[in-house]
Amino acid sequence: MKAKTLMVQGTSSHCGKTLLVAAFCRIFSDAGYRVAPFKAQNMSLNSFVTEDGAEIARAQALQAFAGEVKPSADMNPILLKPKGDMTSQIVFHGKPYRDMGVEEYYRDFALTKGWEGVQASFNRLASEYDLVLIEGAGSPAEINLYEVDIANMRTAEAVGAPVLLVADIDRGGVFANLVGTMELLKPRHRKLVRGFIINKFRGHLSLLEKGLKQLEALTGKPVLGVLPYIPGLLLPGEDSVSLEETRPSASPVLDIAVIRLPRISNFTDFDPLQLEPGVQVRYVECAEALGKPDAIILPGTKNTVQDLLWLRSSGLAAEIIRRALEDHTPILGICGGYQMLGKRVVDEKGIEGGSSTCVEGLGLLDVVTEFGAYAKTTRQVSAQVVGDGPLLGAVKGESFSGYEIHMGTTHLGKDVQPAFRITRLGKKPARRLEGVTDRRGLVIGTYIHGLFDAPPIRKAFLTYLSSRKGAVFNRFRGSVWKAWQRDLEKLAQTVKNHVDMDKVCEIVGLPPLGG
Repeated sequence: MKAKTLMVQGTSSHCGKTLLVAAFCRIFSDAGYRVAPFKAQNMSLNSFVTEDGAEIARAQALQAFAGEVKPSADMNPILLKPKGDMTSQIVFHGKPYRDMGVEEYYRDFALTKGWEGVQASFNRLASEYDLVLIEGAGSPAEINLYEVDIANMRTAEAVGAPVLLVADIDRGGVFANLVGTMELLKPRHRKLVRGFIINKFRGHLSLLEKGLKQLEALTGKPVLGVLPYIPGLLLPGEDSVSLEETRPSASPVLDIAVIRLPRISNFTDFDPLQLEPGVQVRYVECAEALGKPDAIILPGTKNTVQDLLWLRSSGLAAEIIRRALEDHTPILGICGGYQMLGKRVVDEKGIEGGSSTCVEGLGLLDVVTEFGAYAKTTRQVSAQVVGDGPLLGAVKGESFSGYEIHMGTTHLGKDVQPAFRITRLGKKPARRLEGVTDRRGLVIGTYIHGLFDAPPIRKAFLTYLSSRKGAVFNRFRGSVWKAWQRDLEKLAQTVKNHVDMDKVCEIVGLPPLGG
């Protein structure tokens, strides 16, 4: 039997679509339904690797986690990873397809091969699950892209999904956003919208009642719920917009600076650090703002070459080198950040930079990275700490899990030591070294994402940073997955309390929850 469907679209990006779908995944999963999230096309640099090595948006992985099912490539058949200059890498069914400019993407891919792939993925999910919960992208009323948009009304229409439209009141103009969106939709698409949900409301509901009635009168659509702003949610963000909402820790013991590269990716690596009381994670994008942090992290990037050039032109490269050599500040590079810490990045075929180039790295690690082919490593890994030194020595022998998403091959010189040993690649046993430290053990480079998800490694890292300044750090929250689980439960309960779920079930074509 083909699955039931429900689609959540928004009046803008970052209005709450992702978390509302995650909440619905948890609610309907708890009610006994086998649910799958789905997003036809996502543009995000925060990605996740499935068990079989497919790359999808982190948001759909979170939604699958909320629905207690394993993430799969079909849940996000098209992932666009911006590289700059109006160009994105197309990840199609979990694998790198090719780089395309925006005009070429819409002209030659989106409505042909891309749309065929979207329908195939959806049909597979619909044959395996009871309910497919679909997330739209951006706004369905982008009139400049309306005819080529495959992620919103084209999807809803093709699969017969009723649509709930969500808007963020915290940013202002919520009624204009909802009415304006409805006015810009084609009449047949307006009919697909079955109700509104207003998100992130901070006031008393009575203040909205007059506006809600007028909104319903103007559009003929019911308001199904007003969700309150939920402070302190620690669920991972989808894109760099969420970095604007990073709030400083009260009376921080530790100050960690993450370099906000122009094409920063997988910054969810650092969410576990922000879980810890007393840890301030700052995203820094100029040399003047770096200060004297307790540690500096170079994160992943979608374009190592261009972001390395930016790092030098911004003055941050010189400051990072100075902090490492003069202050002995611990430096961690993950993925593209690891490549930047080396002596050189060689891109003779222009895979990263668009033209043949060789860029000098920061020289803090004796490694050289080469981009020799348009190929990407994507896999889940299990690993063991084998490195010594003040950062890793305390957890030597500790096992942990993570994932790799990178292009390029890194060659090691003589002045580095191994940091980790891979013990499993996907489901296959393995035994090979990965990542390096400098001779002091204070500069670490690795391709493994999710390092701080492991409580022992996070604890050792923060304990050492505290000891350098004569402080004692002993407040650890433990597993990030347990923290996400708690927040998903909180989110789902909030939605159940403030959204007319009986009406939602009626719209979907399911009996009331518990009925």
